[in-house]
Amino acid sequence: MRCPFCHHQESKVVDSRSSEEGAVIRRRRECLACERRFTTYERIEEEPLIVVKKDGRREPFSREKILNGLRKACEKRPLSFDTLEKIADEVEQAIRKRNENETPSTVIGELIMDRLKEIDEVAYVRFASVYRQFKDIDIFIRELQHLLGSKKKQE
Repeated sequence: MRCPFCHHQESKVVDSRSSEEGAVIRRRRECLACERRFTTYERIEEEPLIVVKKDGRREPFSREKILNGLRKACEKRPLSFDTLEKIADEVEQAIRKRNENETPSTVIGELIMDRLKEIDEVAYVRFASVYRQFKDIDIFIRELQHLLGSKKKQE
């Protein structure tokens, strides 16, 4: 495995753990040249998923796109990268459970928002404002009122 720091081709595995019900193996590696440590993930290669965008375009499912969106929504929030990885994993698993090769982007967006709503309301509002493309402040305020109303029902 190539070192991300010095690009040396050889490393040794220091620790190996199974996660996500055995679907992923997390490996801590140490570069044999610079001795820095890094993490790699080994995943089962599954049938590719296709995302159908709002304009009808089709593109391959990208876990990285989900993580990038989550990082932006959760910037300066008290959420660990592991939490964001877990959300991305849950969303991907939910899509795969649908047993359909094509999934509308709206389904993916809603899955992400459902999970963010449970763990961080600020991140949820940030994500929703971009995803739902709030056109003006009134729509934004309605979403906040909806969020507050559902929060009061839970109490």
